[in-house]
Parts: sequence; structure tokens; C-alpha cells
Amino acid sequence: MSERLFIFDTTLRDGEQVPGCQLNTIEKIQVAKQLETLGVDVIEAGFPVSSPGDFQSVIEISKAVTWPTICALTRAKEKDIDIAVEALRFAKHKRIHTGIGTSEAHIRYKFHSNPDEIVERAVAAVKYARRFVDEVEFYAEDAGRTDNAYLARVVAAVINAGASVVNIPDTTGYCLPEEYGAKIKYLMENVPNIDRAIISTHCHNDLGMATANTMAGVMQGARQVEVTINGIGERAGNTSLEEIAMIVKCHKHLGLETNLNTKQIYPSSRLVSSLMNMPVQPNKAVVGRNAFAHSSGIHQDGVLKNTATYEIIDPHDVGMEDSAIVLTARSGRAALKNRLKTLGVEPTQEKLDKIYEDFLKLADKKKDINNDDILVLAGAERTENQRIKLAFLQVTSGVGVQSVASLGLNIAGEHFEACASGNGPIDAAIGALRKIIDRHMELKEFTIQAISKGSDDMGKVHMQVEYNGHVYYGFGANTDIIAASVEAYIDCINKFKS
Repeated sequence: MSERLFIFDTTLRDGEQVPGCQLNTIEKIQVAKQLETLGVDVIEAGFPVSSPGDFQSVIEISKAVTWPTICALTRAKEKDIDIAVEALRFAKHKRIHTGIGTSEAHIRYKFHSNPDEIVERAVAAVKYARRFVDEVEFYAEDAGRTDNAYLARVVAAVINAGASVVNIPDTTGYCLPEEYGAKIKYLMENVPNIDRAIISTHCHNDLGMATANTMAGVMQGARQVEVTINGIGERAGNTSLEEIAMIVKCHKHLGLETNLNTKQIYPSSRLVSSLMNMPVQPNKAVVGRNAFAHSSGIHQDGVLKNTATYEIIDPHDVGMEDSAIVLTARSGRAALKNRLKTLGVEPTQEKLDKIYEDFLKLADKKKDINNDDILVLAGAERTENQRIKLAFLQVTSGVGVQSVASLGLNIAGEHFEACASGNGPIDAAIGALRKIIDRHMELKEFTIQAISKGSDDMGKVHMQVEYNGHVYYGFGANTDIIAASVEAYIDCINKFKS
């Protein structure tokens, strides 16, 4: 029978402390609702005493979510606890997370105190919080650098005082996995009342070991993990929720289970990244753009035969689409043949060999080979089956005159024409196009790329358009960059979902 591992998410508290990533209350509610959908057990909603905004956010999050426990952070001070209690008044399930530093550095330099007084303050805070809520979690700040014997004394005292969860933070990310695991093991073996509380991990990533330390703690008996979406947090960040979730899912022999719906991991990652303006690094485990991308020919061949050869996680299990076969100079014929088939082109072996030779030459010059490049190499006509086609384009432009464009489209066999002026020839041409295609579209990205060095050579335009809540990518190639721009826009429109 599997043991339950509780997921304590602190994206909205520790994660939101990243400079420049602060969220307003409405955005925090969005994240909180997504965390509820994801299935986290505890949402640490904020540090209410720190600011009126944090206080209000805890109130509104408490109203917005139903079943997860809402947790508010405090210091070991009655004023902090009073304000937390007030902020949690609407929570269906509430927890106060109070604590104090226990390492020698914190006791001596931060509090100018002594070990006995710190124990007294810890016990007093837990007892005071227990007067208002049933669930009190105690954190021993900088536990990673705290003497184990003294830490065991503190843990035993706060459990006796009423703490049902005790958090053992590696606040500075200092511990090695074997050290952190040994610390949890020491507590499990030397705290006489340890059976009356859940031990929690809270690991930082300063030395890149947050996930390893967290799992070392879990292996020694910790049954709550404190994590953030995308591993965001103070300095180098916290333990990543997605990494712990998929470690537990992949390693079933650990005998652990969570309440997480892992298919919501990727949507959660995108939401947090977008709201906090904090891009996810491409090679980030589980949710990075390259997490399920394969560029090596050997890897691509194996994945095409059976995904289990190089993937231990099914991308669908985290809410992503299929694995990406990325075409580069290292790709083999199998990957190229697969991409051509996906694009509706099935060449003979002789033709494939020729396309592959040209592909390698192009791949040496370009970092990314896209579908349009492949179709050009294969001699396929991109616009053959498109519903909307450019019939003609005429543009008048120059210095001191307003640009004017006249444009004709063939749409499902019917001919349409329009004229428009604009701030430059491309703006005028797209304005004329928009008169015919009367839909509200927002141009999100527009990139012009020269294919080669000559002024008479082809130019490519890549475009990104948002329509009806969906983002579409378009491509155009022409010796006339204005025509290429219009073709890219038309390419986007041809991909619109009805």
C-alpha cells in the first residue's frame, strides 16, 4: 500500500519573492485556482503581516478555493499570528506556518539570543497559534546548518506544544543530499514524539541540489514537500513541484502517491511563467521546451521506433503534446522521412537521399530547420491546398508620400479586391488584406530573415498572430519582402480554427 506524500505549494509566497515577479491579487487568485485544479494539498498564500497587499491576497485566495488548506506564514510573534488569523478568516481549511531560526548563525547574529530562549519563543508561538487554528506548522529556519541534537530538541518541544507539521528548511541550499537525508533520519530516530507530526522538507537550490535534497529527506521519512511551480523562489529558487511529482510517478517502487493531476503540470507551468514574466529555461526538467525534444539522429531513430528508448516520461502525462523531433545537422534520414510524411510528402528512396543531402547543407547554415524549409527542399508547393491565396499585389511607396497598396485575394474560388494606405508599404498591404478578411486579429510577432546575401535573393517572413484566443504561426518567402509579409499573414489566416 502506498504512503501519501503531501504537496505544499509556496509559489505564491516564497516563489513570489523573486524580484520583479510580484503578482497582484487577481493574478494570485488565478494561480491559486490552477493549483487547486493541479491537486496540491496546501497553498501557502502569503505572509500577511508583510504588506496590505499580501494580507488582502490571503483573504481573497481563501474565498476563491475550496478544498486545499490555505496557509499563512508568520514569524514567532503574536502580532504576526494575529494578522494571519484575521487574513485566514474565510478559509475552509486553514493553517498557520510560524517559526524561528535555529542555527548558531541565526541565534547569535540575527536574534542576539541563546539556544534556550529560542526554544521558549518557538514553543510560545506554536501554543499561541493553536489557540486560533487546528493546524500549526513550525519551521526551524536554517535547519540545514543547525546542529542535529539541538534541532531534535526544538522539534520535540514544538510538537509537544501542538505543531502537527514540522518544516526542516535547508534555507541556504547548503546541504549535500546525504547530509540532508541524514538530518531527517536523525530526527525520525531521536525525537520521541515524532509520530505525532509530519516532517516537511523545504529545500533551496543555491547549489543545484534542491530536488535531490528533498528526495533524500522523503527517503528518510519526510511526508510533506514544500515546492514551487518551475522551481521559482528566493535566489536560485526552490524545489520544483513538477520534478518531485514526476520522480514519484516514475519511481513507483518508492511506494508513494500524491493527489496531483500531473496532466495539469504543463498548464500550471505556462500560467506561472506568463503571469510572472519569468521564462522557463529550455532545458528545464519536465516542463522546458526541450524536455521532450530530440535532435540527435541516434536518439530520433530510437524514439521513432519506440518512445521508451529515450523517454522515461510520457509528455501527455504532464499535459504536453507529443515529443518533438527537432531537425538539425545531427538528424538522420529516419527523422527527415518522418517529418516529410507528417507534412504529406512521401518521396522515393532515391528522392529522399537527394533531399537529405540538401537538408544537411542547409542544416549546417541554419540553427533551426522548420516545416517550410523541408517543403522547399522537397519541392512541395506550400500554397497548393490553401483556401485563401494571393492573386495580385501592387504597392506605391516612397519618400515624402503615403504608401498605398492594392491587393487581390482568391478565397475558395471567389475573387476579392481592396485598397488601403498605411505607415509604410507592408502596413498598407496588410491593411488592404484586413479589409477583405474582416476578423479581429492581433499581430504578436513579425520577423524578416534574409536567406542569403544577395539583394536579389529570397527573403523570409515569420509571423505570429493571435485570433479568438489561439496563436497561429505563418511563413512567407519571396524576392519581394512586402509580398512575403502578405503571404505570411495569409498563411496564419489559413490555419485559423473555425
